[in-house]
Amino acid sequence: MPGSNANKWPYDKMLDFAQKYTDAWNSKQPEKTASFYAEDGMLTVNNGTPAIGRKQITASAQSYMEAFPDLELTMDRLTVEKDTYRYYWTLKGTNTGPNGTGNKVNFSGLEEWTMNDEGLVQNSIGSYDVAEYQRQLNGK
Repeated sequence: MPGSNANKWPYDKMLDFAQKYTDAWNSKQPEKTASFYAEDGMLTVNNGTPAIGRKQITASAQSYMEAFPDLELTMDRLTVEKDTYRYYWTLKGTNTGPNGTGNKVNFSGLEEWTMNDEGLVQNSIGSYDVAEYQRQLNGK
């Protein structure tokens, strides 16, 4: 049954996966971040247009890495519910990329992961508080 692999991946293995995923974000190499997704994996952030496939996921990660050259991602925790892992994170950085505001941000969010049979993210639904993010980005 598709999407029912939560029991297949032990929590300690997924915790290690999540820490390596965090490290990939902090590497500032978007291809490393995308490598944690299936070739046809999907990333959707705040109900936006999904990034489908590693090329689009790489571009999505790169947009954050360019906007925040000093980006620092921290894994806050990892939980599992039925067939979904929830990866909670905090992003800190200074918006000094192209057309940046120069303001610092420090905001948290989460990704809900569905894993494939190879132990890669098949589908990630991410969310964070856009209003709070914009407030910080604009220095208010």
